[in-house]
Amino acid sequence: MSKKVIITRDSTSDLSKETLEALNIKTLPLGITLDNKNYRDGVDIDPDFIYKYHDEHGVLPKTSAANVAEVTDFFKEFVDQGYAIVHFTISSKMSSTYHNSVLAAEEFEDVYVIDTNNLSTGEGLLVMKAAEMARDGKEAKEIFDTINALVPYVDASFVIDSLEYLHKGGRCSALAALGANLLKLKPCIEVRNGSMGVGKKYRGKYAMTLKEYVKERLTDYSDIDLSRVFITHAGCDPELVEEVRALVAETAPFEEILVTRAGCTVSAHCGANTLGVLYIKKSPVSTELL
Repeated sequence: MSKKVIITRDSTSDLSKETLEALNIKTLPLGITLDNKNYRDGVDIDPDFIYKYHDEHGVLPKTSAANVAEVTDFFKEFVDQGYAIVHFTISSKMSSTYHNSVLAAEEFEDVYVIDTNNLSTGEGLLVMKAAEMARDGKEAKEIFDTINALVPYVDASFVIDSLEYLHKGGRCSALAALGANLLKLKPCIEVRNGSMGVGKKYRGKYAMTLKEYVKERLTDYSDIDLSRVFITHAGCDPELVEEVRALVAETAPFEEILVTRAGCTVSAHCGANTLGVLYIKKSPVSTELL
């Protein structure tokens, strides 16, 4: 008799509380350090606190992976209940969470770890697919093999309004940040080969650049899996988010459009006023930036 399967994930996948509960997905929170105080992502710190603290003190948080002991304890809780586990992590090129999870999994039978090669709802898309397979009675190894094969097909990108957070976090130079601000450039951050890079640089007001971004991404939807799309944002104005949602619905016939708030990881790296449209393609995503 096969074991019942539970899907687990780290806290970077930015899925809503409602989705997590509906699909019985369990979460391992990653660490957030802000001014020498340690927090657990999504448990005792949220993005709005990060923005407020930065505005008042000029300090950005640092993110940290779950260590092997923490992951081992997390897995043990479910193994002791008789579950097989399929666990999802942020890209191994962005964090040591994947490697620590693999080491922890070696202590147990039937614990499978997937490096999503992504972050945010790029990870979340895979987590949801896996949870739906588990709900339908699929075995852990089949879920692992099926979802692992989907990893190269996830298209994840975000347009950011300001390079301030990326600059302060050491992810772009002062010159690049100054040039972008002077020219009113809104860079598109794309996940390629497990790493974040700068793709197209849009120019103009943020609301207009988002509309251009959506149309460029979705107008030719022949190579897109239209079953689901995420609009994931970091503290954008609700009216702007609704305008983007309406434009996505108008541009491509997705069966399901999910709107989520980005958690602490994306927020700490990119700052407020960041928005992305994320989906799965029918063919592998190019490793080259636009």
